[in-house]
Parts: sequence; C-alpha cells; structure tokens
Amino acid sequence: MTSTSDYNIIAEVAEQRAISEGVHLNSAPDGRPATILQVLPALMQGGVERGTVEMAQAIVEAGGRAIVASSGGPKVHDLTRVGAEHVLLPMESKNPLVMYANIWRLVRLIRKEKVDIVHARSRAPAWSAKAACKRTRAHLLTTFHGTYSAPNWFKRWYNSVMVSGEQVIVISRFIAGHVRKSYGIEASRIHVIHRGVDLSRFNPAKVSAERVVALANDWRLEDGVPVIMLPGRLTRWKGQTVFIEAIAKLGRRDIRCLLVGSDQGRSDYKNELEKLISSNGLNEVVRIIENCNDMATAYMLTDVVVSASTDPEAFGRVIPEAQALGRPVIATDHGGARETVIEGETGWLVPPGDVDALVKALEHILSLDQAARKRLSDRAIEHVSRNFSRRSMCDKTIAVYNQVLGTGAAS
Repeated sequence: MTSTSDYNIIAEVAEQRAISEGVHLNSAPDGRPATILQVLPALMQGGVERGTVEMAQAIVEAGGRAIVASSGGPKVHDLTRVGAEHVLLPMESKNPLVMYANIWRLVRLIRKEKVDIVHARSRAPAWSAKAACKRTRAHLLTTFHGTYSAPNWFKRWYNSVMVSGEQVIVISRFIAGHVRKSYGIEASRIHVIHRGVDLSRFNPAKVSAERVVALANDWRLEDGVPVIMLPGRLTRWKGQTVFIEAIAKLGRRDIRCLLVGSDQGRSDYKNELEKLISSNGLNEVVRIIENCNDMATAYMLTDVVVSASTDPEAFGRVIPEAQALGRPVIATDHGGARETVIEGETGWLVPPGDVDALVKALEHILSLDQAARKRLSDRAIEHVSRNFSRRSMCDKTIAVYNQVLGTGAAS
C-alpha cells in the first residue's frame, strides 16, 4: 500500500503540474475549445454541488466550455450565472431502467455537443457516464468524494465505478488511502486535490462589522459573551450529542453555544438533541439554529468552531473555512481533519467521541489571551490560503483535464 508520504508526493506533483501549466485549458484535438461535461444527481445545496459550480466557472475562465447534466436544483442559477450550461436529465435516479436510458441520453449529448471529457461526481450518474464514454470514446474522469459504505459484495461493486475513470480525483489523502486499500488502483491514476475555500468570501476583510452585529442580534447573542459553534447538518455522526455533553461538563453559563444546521427532515434526532439540552439544564446556553445563509459572518462572530464528527470526514469544509477567517478550531483526530489542522498551531485535534478531551481543548482555547489568539489567527489564515484555496483546487483539476486531453481520444 502507498504510504502517507507517497500521497504527499503525489499531491506536490499535482500542484507543481498545475503551476507549470497555469490555468489555461488545452484545446480539443481538433483545435476547438475543449468541452467538459460534469454529471451529478442534482444541483442542491452541498459541497459536491458547490464544487461542481466552482469547476464550471474555472473551465469557462480557462477558455473551455462547461456543461453540467443533472436533475436540476437551486444551484442551476449559480451555474448559468458563471457562463456554464445546464442540461436537465434524470441523473438522480438509481432505477436500473432510468440509468440505462441515461446512457443513451448522455451518448446523444456527448455527440451533439462534442464533449471531450465527462467528469462523474456520483455513483449512479457515473455508471451511465462510463457506458456512454465507451460508446463515444469521450474520456471519463471521476471524483471520489467519500468512503461509501460497502456492507456486501454488490454495494462494493456498485461503488467501484468511482475508480473506473482514466484518472481519479480524491478530495484528501485519507480518501486516497481508502481507495488504494479498498479497490487496489495504482497510485499513478490518483490525484489528491483537496476541496477549496473561496477566499473572496471567507476573508476577514470582506465581512463587515455591520453584518456581524446584525447576525448577532438575529441570534440574540449578548455582547462580550464567548460563542462556540458546531456547524453541520443535524445527523448523528456529526457529533452534536458529544458536543452537548462536553458543554454540560464544561460547566460554564457565561458562554453561548450554537448548533447551526438543518435537520433535513430528521425531526426525531432534533427532538433528541433538544431533550438532551434541556435535561442538562442548557436551554439558555445551547441553541439550535436551523438555517444560516451567511456562514462567513457566522464564523466571524464565533470564538471557537468545533467539528465533533464521530465518523471520519472525507475532507470537511467547516474547519478550513473557519481557519480562513482566523477562527480557533477543534476537530476530531481522524479523516480529512488531520490534513487541514496543524495541531497546536492552527487548531486542536481530539479523539472522536472523547468528551473529556473536547472539554480540555475548549478550556484551553477560551483561556487564550489576545496575543495568542492573534498568532493563531494569522497562522490559520496563511495555512488555508497556501494549501486550501478554491483557486488551487480549480488549477489542479484543470491540470488533470489537460493531462487527459493530451492522451487523445479514449480507447
């Protein structure tokens, strides 16, 4: 198995390739601008969807043509606004008959629009895309976004389509290790490209004091009271119960703690969290906030940002976004967090599910003086800017597209 140091080398090579080639997308073999088709189930709110729009914009800016095929959603507007095109297809369906019909829908689209590369970002669309590329000789590229559970041989086979691309992008070295261990693909096909933070949005200089004050008023946060936030949808593996238990054990009433995220229909779990808050006498300390449309401002009014996930995050945008704004962070010591946090310098890592360790880390951060917080803030901002920017993610992905275009038509 390839070691972590090997994946460090792979990541560095990808970065150097991106730098040397710049952000220009190579032309198609016949001299026209290359056309990249991204396929995913839908354009809803989420990290995969956001990355799709960001890459579509980067393709257009690099001189190419960007098309996205999905079943639609609120981010279609974002897509068209950056100069990309959207094609409405039932890509979200896992019905075998619909997936089979999608093969021929994609074949027609690839031929009509002269698509050079199909970039598949999810399993069901990837199966249709794989077959369509075989029939049209378009290149297939895949991005492996998560570990994907595989309780039986069928699910393992179903997941394996995500390593069937000519080149496979993974969003962290953690996922690279998982792909090598679970599917045995050669390291030369793996490209570690971390998800990128939009530094034009998650930038302390771009978040006005007026925005911070307005959001603090909306959330009824008192002046001078430390704020601890755990962002993330309300689902058990995100560790909200661990967080609540830690706040109870911390024993402070001069703080405000926010669980920011939608329950996405998981009302039973939300009710469980509310009962846990109440049973620990934390009704005045811990609040659940269902929606936030301005996360950059939410981070800025926060003194500590926590990710308490009990299962490994494939990457986890929350922690680098918070660091980009100079916020002290605590994350669980597994998965992608090990790549985004420099222990003791930009944040702290604690064992998953360890309430006592989380309490200790919270006590330490809350005790930092202004000078220590300023040093941490400066290091965190520089760390994310250097390693996890959206520009870096897009440039490295364009470099992979150029590598694939340089091989001619797919065999």
